[in-house]
Amino acid sequence: MLEPGGKALSAIARWVSPAWAAAAGVFLITVLALFVPPFIGMADNGDYFRILYGNGLYFSEPDYNSQYLGYFVKQYGILQYYNENAAALFSSQSLFIRLALLLNVWLYDHQVFDLRVQAVIYTLMYTAAVYLLVEAVTWKLSAKLGYPIAAAAVFMFGDTGYTAYFNSFYSEALVLVMAMLLFASGLLLYRRRYNDYALLALFAASALLLTASKQQNAPVGAIVAVAGAVLVFIRTGRAYRILVTGVLAGLLAAGVGIYALIPKEFVNINKYHAMTRGVLMESRDPEAALRSFGIDEQFAALNRSIYYKPYSTVDVDSELLEQAFYSKYGFGSILGYYVTHPDQAGQMLNLAARSGFTIRPPAMGNYERTEGKPFGAQTTFFSGYSLLKDALAPKTFGFVIIWMTVVLGIYMPSFIAAVRARRARSIWRLPLVAMMMMIGLSGIFVSIIGAGDADLSKHEFLFTASFDLVTFVMAADLWGRRLWGERTVEGADEPAE
Repeated sequence: MLEPGGKALSAIARWVSPAWAAAAGVFLITVLALFVPPFIGMADNGDYFRILYGNGLYFSEPDYNSQYLGYFVKQYGILQYYNENAAALFSSQSLFIRLALLLNVWLYDHQVFDLRVQAVIYTLMYTAAVYLLVEAVTWKLSAKLGYPIAAAAVFMFGDTGYTAYFNSFYSEALVLVMAMLLFASGLLLYRRRYNDYALLALFAASALLLTASKQQNAPVGAIVAVAGAVLVFIRTGRAYRILVTGVLAGLLAAGVGIYALIPKEFVNINKYHAMTRGVLMESRDPEAALRSFGIDEQFAALNRSIYYKPYSTVDVDSELLEQAFYSKYGFGSILGYYVTHPDQAGQMLNLAARSGFTIRPPAMGNYERTEGKPFGAQTTFFSGYSLLKDALAPKTFGFVIIWMTVVLGIYMPSFIAAVRARRARSIWRLPLVAMMMMIGLSGIFVSIIGAGDADLSKHEFLFTASFDLVTFVMAADLWGRRLWGERTVEGADEPAE
């Protein structure tokens, strides 16, 4: 028999479900942070030029250069005539910039682009993603169990460490939204909530946009394609299975294609840092490390240097470096080096782990210069989760391994039971969780192998987002008593069509 408090919660839940409550909470907090003065955003660390000019925008503030890293700038110029600038790199982020630009011209101004127009798009998408994620973990739960999960979602995902990215040209905004939609749609497929074909379309679209959001996410397509093989078997219809197989093959091809489309300029930047800020930096004998790649020992002078340094020992764009340095190694050879030097690999992984739990990079400020805040000042508005995570999370790669082992071990009994019962839909949960963890790990491995320790806290955003998503779902399943068995999916596999 329900207690009075339980009756009240149940009555409220008829009108406002936990999913709606979570979405509304995140929406309200994000609106207050991004659209009510003082406006919160992210300062440019020098990366904006890669995405700006190719999409018809330019830096219009005369003192823009003095605001790098320190201040958030919300307005940019719109090119009025022929745009001769090709995109510096291929990214699905451009789709959302172009949409925001179209809305800006239509509703606001045809000469000035306000970054908050883009933030509106991301905020609406993010609100929908939060709704779907919380719906996936609270569906058919009592209000007493569901509302605390909703509150946890608001605390974690309403954090301005995440949402400040919406007021920026960093691809992390798109990465966050698509990673959440990918996981949420996969969980909804598992729980047989909503139409399978609609969820499959959302799953595929979010995976594709996530893969194409930035060059380092190229492995995501392959990871999703491999893990998603289970989805082929959750329905028995031939047409469905052909469709899913085609989708997964497309995602695999997309990952390969995104990698192939990385411009040589950025390949060299990443390769430079992979050697100078990775292999050489942690080597006890930099000269010997260079010899193992067939590189002249004199390049040990570049140890710990960065590509963008104005005055360097050698021109980083010179033919000398192209012939005698860049051409001598690649992603595969650096991976091979770390495999044969596990001590260095461990040092780099621990270095990566120290930055892997930081949601908001410490280098970029959040306020406009007109607010009178110190250069590089960061907001603390609704930042409790990001501050706690940064302060309390054990920052070693060993902790990451322990976390993965615990998560997989917790979900393993229900996976084994589903395999024995041949319930493909119930089998899907563990591969889905493992998929999200592998996507997060790819963010670490690609960062340290592909660019050393250069801008690690930002490059590892995919890991920190995946860590939070998996941890949230595991905690929700534990709270809702759904870890080792779940009546809502028993016998949920489709009959033959």
